[in-house]
Amino acid sequence: MSAILFGSISTVADTSELQRQSFNEAFAAHGLDWTWEREDYVRMLEQSGGADRVTAYAQERGVEVDAAAVHRTKSEIFQKRLITDGVEPRDGVVDTIAAAQRGGVKLGLVTTTSPDNVEALVTALRPHVDISGFDVVVDVTQVEQPKPDRDAYDFALDRLGETSDSVVAVEDNLGGVQAAASAGLVCVAFPNTNTSGHDFAGAHARVDRLDADQLIGLATSA
Repeated sequence: MSAILFGSISTVADTSELQRQSFNEAFAAHGLDWTWEREDYVRMLEQSGGADRVTAYAQERGVEVDAAAVHRTKSEIFQKRLITDGVEPRDGVVDTIAAAQRGGVKLGLVTTTSPDNVEALVTALRPHVDISGFDVVVDVTQVEQPKPDRDAYDFALDRLGETSDSVVAVEDNLGGVQAAASAGLVCVAFPNTNTSGHDFAGAHARVDRLDADQLIGLATSA
């Protein structure tokens, strides 16, 4: 057998700008006069972890904030907007999922985001993609360490009963690529709106659209 693992919710639907906007709304809700412009956010995305970004940003400005509380508010705003604003699958995602299912290739979503974020994505994409039907769905509650640690991929491989040489990961950020590579997976970089300028030299390939034949070929070539 073999598998294709989507490494974040933004590899399925590009939610990066919605995430940034939700951060800014959360800052306002907590009385913070912060605005993360896109240029700022692009730089921040070189590191993983939303709450960690809030903490680092506060430290740079010499102020104390409850980063966990701000991040919880951001997540609540993001989840509501994900459903109300609507999102579309990224280019090639629907075809890749359909081709994998026809060919007996397993599918997974391997994130270290919250289960509520995953559920919101499932709801938002239900007319187009049934993520709940994937062979494995991993969120932050199932692993000890978030990405860029390899824990999420190790968990997925164990749950699927697959070895790393029969699996290809699709990632949209540097921490995800690092996690996949650390777990021994072939990784295809699929940058989102705000990571397109990052250096994905650690990935096997970089694409702007998913190609089902390419991904299935990589997963089954071992």
